[in-house]
Amino acid sequence: MVDLTEIGALKASLRGARSAAAALSDVAGRIESADQHADVPDADLDELQRLTHANAVAAQALRGLVESMLKRRGRIGATVDSGTGGIDD
Repeated sequence: MVDLTEIGALKASLRGARSAAAALSDVAGRIESADQHADVPDADLDELQRLTHANAVAAQALRGLVESMLKRRGRIGATVDSGTGGIDD
């Protein structure tokens, strides 16, 4: 059993978010260099779907960890509800 400290969890969460963001660079380069009147290839759309989902999950995990750390320290009163993006109706 690994005893994960708060800083260890934060480092792991940051690595995950950075890795997920970096994975977008290859497909982003292809999209940026594509003719603006061309169709995006299905393979690129599939890859974008997979990578943007991974990026969102990693970012949300990092955000949740940071918010829980801030809440524990009394710096914020409550965390943002999941799925709202921090936007209130």
